[in-house]
Amino acid sequence: MSAISRFGTLLGLIAIVALFSALSPGSFAQASNLINITQQMSLLAIVALGATFVMSLSEFDLSVGAVVSMSGIVSVSLFALGWGIVPTIAITLLAGFAVGCASGFLIATWRMPSFIMTLAMGTIIGGITFWASGGATLFGSIPDGFRNLGRGYLAGIPVLTLWALTTTVFAALVLDHTEPGRRMLAIGGNREAARLTGVRIVPTSVLAFGLCTLLAALAGLLLTARLGSAHPTGGAGFLLQAYAAVFLGMTAFRDGQPNAAGTLVGAAIIAVVANGLTILGVPNYLQDIFTGLIIIGAVLVRNIGHSER
Repeated sequence: MSAISRFGTLLGLIAIVALFSALSPGSFAQASNLINITQQMSLLAIVALGATFVMSLSEFDLSVGAVVSMSGIVSVSLFALGWGIVPTIAITLLAGFAVGCASGFLIATWRMPSFIMTLAMGTIIGGITFWASGGATLFGSIPDGFRNLGRGYLAGIPVLTLWALTTTVFAALVLDHTEPGRRMLAIGGNREAARLTGVRIVPTSVLAFGLCTLLAALAGLLLTARLGSAHPTGGAGFLLQAYAAVFLGMTAFRDGQPNAAGTLVGAAIIAVVANGLTILGVPNYLQDIFTGLIIIGAVLVRNIGHSER
């Protein structure tokens, strides 16, 4: 893999930043705005890093948006019942992890298509979340200590940015430096070959799907902490952009393989484009069109790279 291929996506991000800086030097190019972008992309990056685990299996989990919403509703509901911060976070993360484990078990054991299985699981979770909240935004009695998890700065860096960086390090360590992570990549590369070499498909798949929805639940908690409320469809917007970030990341650093650093760069590209277009006054619907074009472009680059090997 050449240096241009390895770092091309990162250079593309730098070029996009330079372009918007030239078009709007008085707004976009300000240090405060660039720091703000890192905060804006943090939740998307966390959800996308979770999706990276599943994409390492060459599978999809379409329930991540529903799990983000569920996480917020569960946490606010528990706070309303008088639960403390630590048990509320623990139960919410456990619930998110359980959703992914259930999907992963059914997919790996019964060879159900992940696209269909997780779409159904997301629909079920979304329905339960809507029922539990009555379809309304919940405010509850959210403690100030919990709100601080998604707000404020530490050493001049937004707390949410630090969460995204920490999650990136975690995902990179699991995928690149642990046996389960290497098994995930082996299954994604060639499932049958991985099985024949002794890789246990079911537990590895269950773990990958569990980690995916665990990080989605974490993003839901941080979103709730930041907003001070939870909406039953608050996580719906993460699904498409999270996979766009993963696909973009697959064109960076490695030859078509999901990786944590690439996913972070992918999330940054989406956030920079959204921020830059907003500053330039481009309507939201055009931003959606650009996001869709970015996804198509990333998939084309990945497929062209494969066809040339």
